[in-house]
Amino acid sequence: MLMVESPKDSAIGKVGLLVEKIRIPAPPISVCRPRLLSLLRQSLASCTATVLSGRAGTGKTTLALHFAELCGRYVAWYKVDAPDSELRIFFHYLFASIAVQRPEFGSGRLLTLVDGVQFDRDLDGQMGLLAEAFVHEIERNPAPGLMIVIEDLHLLCDAQWLVPFFKRLLPLLPSDVHMLITSRTLPPAPLWRMRSKQTLRVIDEDTLSFTRAEAAELFQTYGLSAEQASIAFDHSHGRAAALSTLAATLRYAEVS
Repeated sequence: MLMVESPKDSAIGKVGLLVEKIRIPAPPISVCRPRLLSLLRQSLASCTATVLSGRAGTGKTTLALHFAELCGRYVAWYKVDAPDSELRIFFHYLFASIAVQRPEFGSGRLLTLVDGVQFDRDLDGQMGLLAEAFVHEIERNPAPGLMIVIEDLHLLCDAQWLVPFFKRLLPLLPSDVHMLITSRTLPPAPLWRMRSKQTLRVIDEDTLSFTRAEAAELFQTYGLSAEQASIAFDHSHGRAAALSTLAATLRYAEVS
């Protein structure tokens, strides 16, 4: 069961944030994929973070939504947009998304640290302190397990603060907090290389692709045959959006 509440006014009103960016989207109609959900459960148990990496249409968000429903944790969701590469905007949204589930999170010292960052000084050191304060704030407000979803992190990969913050943060996250990131590209190398330290798991585009058997299961939900699924699989190379479009088109052709 997905454990989530509506974003509270106190989490967004003071800084004029858009509530839609920290609201969990409605799950699309699609088949659950036990193979990928199993990988996510393994990552949840052994790592502090997971990256779903693939181009548009590879099923990253759909998988994240299904896992959010099934992971047994409260979920903080943050949909990134390009303007969020500005440090203050990003952190206000991130803190507000977590405050939906942990209402005392993100006030006081954390905001002071964010507002005090100076890019002409030791940025790595400042981001390290912010990451440590972030973790301290989480530990100071214990609650049932939390999964923080950051959608479309690729839009921020050029931000100079991103690597120093996440490189320090991810190894420090407590066991009851997991970060699930979707991105059309791999995060910068210093981050994705953290998978060698069992901090981060990367589920890439090849892994996200449907297998032939999964395609047949998807087509069955449309009332279509395994043979039709196999042909569509060959045309789509297993990409989620392309398969779903082909299934919907064939179904429409059969009933019209």
